[in-house]
Amino acid sequence: MFGPTITRLVTALAAAGGLILSTPTSAQATAIGSTPVRTFQYSVGGMTMQVPTGCMFTHIIRGSGKKITYQNAGVDCAFAAALGTGFCNWRIDFTYADTDNRVYRTSRGTTHNECRIDPMRSNAPRTLPRYGKACAHLHVNGVRRVSQCHHITK
Repeated sequence: MFGPTITRLVTALAAAGGLILSTPTSAQATAIGSTPVRTFQYSVGGMTMQVPTGCMFTHIIRGSGKKITYQNAGVDCAFAAALGTGFCNWRIDFTYADTDNRVYRTSRGTTHNECRIDPMRSNAPRTLPRYGKACAHLHVNGVRRVSQCHHITK
């Protein structure tokens, strides 16, 4: 009824499916999200700084359940934004909230007085006491400018 090519294909797919189903899976998860940084102006030392369109704030988180093994957030800019002066007096904070959206922990970053086009921060691994969400926030010159969050669920 089936030719030898079809029979071999079905056999190979069945064997591959068996391998996939028999391989133990770990509950590792990775979440990556980006949010556009809106254009804004701010003043530093009497100079007006302009952050143009073309920057994204990216937040990466890896782990399993409530255990976070890696977390990083930073800005990537393209086009004219990559040629600008960037972000002065910046810091990146990480916050953790429960399922009712109540923040129970904040990992406040260091304020960097230099200007960078690509601010970035990694956070130490940690185990969260509750499910909810983990967020990264970029502050520039003391003002929160952009946030990016991931839900932490079972």
